[in-house]
Amino acid sequence: MLKTTQPKVYRVEDQTTLSTVIAELGIKAGRSTLVLVGGASKLDEVAFARVRSLFSDVLVPLAAEQNLTVVDGGTDAGIMKMVGEARDAAQHSFPLIGVAPSGLVSLPTAPSTHPDAADIERHHTHCILIPGDEWGDESPWIARIASAIAQDKPSIAVLVNGGQVTWTDAQCNIEAGRRVVVVGGSGRTADILARALNSASSNEQSSGSLNDSQVDERTPFLVNSGLMSSVDLNSSSEVLKRSLSELLSQ
Repeated sequence: MLKTTQPKVYRVEDQTTLSTVIAELGIKAGRSTLVLVGGASKLDEVAFARVRSLFSDVLVPLAAEQNLTVVDGGTDAGIMKMVGEARDAAQHSFPLIGVAPSGLVSLPTAPSTHPDAADIERHHTHCILIPGDEWGDESPWIARIASAIAQDKPSIAVLVNGGQVTWTDAQCNIEAGRRVVVVGGSGRTADILARALNSASSNEQSSGSLNDSQVDERTPFLVNSGLMSSVDLNSSSEVLKRSLSELLSQ
């Protein structure tokens, strides 16, 4: 059985030190990469169970089978907790890298007193602390770090549920040229974007549900980028894994 330890912690001061930190991770550049963004809030019991199974039955097996490096926000909450626990339960060894603002992370040896601080998820293999003291400061860094690891290899971002910061996550990954796959049916930001994508593909006008006050002003940019698509959370694990695998190979 794999030994569960706390992730190795690295600090990045600015973009000029990013390549050095990537080298220190011990992960060779040129690895296909999976970026995970979003959350798991405001879900009923059934939807929460489906999101959890998305990680245990689809995303974690896909990462193991394709030898992916996985990059996310790294804290002990929501989808980051789900992927860490699913990876540990299945005893997989693919790299799982969390990226979080240094001013908001509480380490076992250095607890934070910030009221919005969060613990790092202990099943991650690495945690990269970036400059910042607000949630969302990590968004461009997640995209940059994933690109630095993938280089010319395929990479996709999977967007599950999520709140306001998730809009920034989506924008940063699109601007990095990365395909963003929205998991429709997982709630909140993901469902808003899935509806927008469906409306765009049907040549519908932005009306009805798309006038929702929660629709972000970046929606047209994201939907029209040509780099965003959606999958349905209620699809079978086999269908979801096949769809994501095909998108990753493009």
